[in-house]
Amino acid sequence: MTRHVPTYDLYGERAGNAPDFWLHCETIPSRSSLHRYEIGLHRHESFFQILYISAGSGDALFGPERATLTPPAIVTVPPAVNHGFRFSRDVDGHVFTMLASHLRLAGEMGRFVAKPHVTPLDAGDPDGAFVIATLERLAAEWTARRSGRTDLMEAYLASVLMLTARFSGRDDAPEGAAARRMEHLNGLIHQHFRAQRPAGFYAEKLGISPTHLNRIVKVATGLSAHAYIGRKMIDEAKRELVFTDMPAQEIGLRLGFADPAYFSRYFLRETGETPRAWRLRERVRLATQSSE
Repeated sequence: MTRHVPTYDLYGERAGNAPDFWLHCETIPSRSSLHRYEIGLHRHESFFQILYISAGSGDALFGPERATLTPPAIVTVPPAVNHGFRFSRDVDGHVFTMLASHLRLAGEMGRFVAKPHVTPLDAGDPDGAFVIATLERLAAEWTARRSGRTDLMEAYLASVLMLTARFSGRDDAPEGAAARRMEHLNGLIHQHFRAQRPAGFYAEKLGISPTHLNRIVKVATGLSAHAYIGRKMIDEAKRELVFTDMPAQEIGLRLGFADPAYFSRYFLRETGETPRAWRLRERVRLATQSSE
C-alpha cells in the first residue's frame, strides 16, 4: 500500500489556495520541538526550502534516501520532493520557505536547485563564512521588517544559492571540500603534532564536529581521525630517524613523548619494530638502493 505523503505550505499547516507570503523564516527548533524534533515525510508543491543547520545534528530524508546533517551545513529542497528530518534536541538554525516562482533560476544554479542537496559549509573558507553570515543576515532582515527588505532578501538568497551551487560543484571534483579539509588538517597536524593534540582539537580548528572529521578522514584514508594523527606522528618520527643522527630518546622528546620508554613502545606497536631496529634496517635499505 502506498503511503500518503501530505502536502503543506508550512509543515503541519494546511496548504492554502493562495499563499500570503513569498518568503517565510523561522528557527528550526520553533517548529521541530512541537513534533519531538521529527518532521515526517511531506512535500511542498509551490515552495522551495533552505535549512541552515548551525548546531546539533540530525538526518535529512529524501524519499528512501538518508543524509547526515553535521553543522554548519545548508539543506536545499526543491518543490514536490518528499522529504523529512530527524533532529537532535540541541539543533539550531533557520528554515527559509519561499515561493519557487519568486526565484530567478538559470544555468548552474537552476540545475543545482532542481535536486535536493545537503552541502557542508566550511567556516574557515571565505565563501563558506560569507554564506553563513548571509543566512544570519537574511533571518535578521526577515524578522526586522524594515523598508527595502524585499530587495535585500532577494539579493541574499541569490548569493547564498549561487555560492552553494558552486560548493556542490567543488565537492564533485577531486579538489572538493573534503580534499581541502584534508590538506588543511595535514598542515595543522604538522604545526601541532609535538603537542599531541586530540582529534577534537583539529575538528574545532577546522570548524567541524569530531564525527564529521572522522568521516572525512575515514573516506580519504581508511583510518579514524585518531589513527591518522598517530600515523602522521610516526611518519615524522621515521623521517627524523632516517635523516638525522639524533638518539631515539631525543626524537621522542621532540614529538611530545616525555617518557622515552613509552615512545619506544608506541613506535613498536605502530610499526612492529623498535625505533633503533627500524632506523638500522631502513638505512641499510637506502644504502643498498643508492649503490645499485
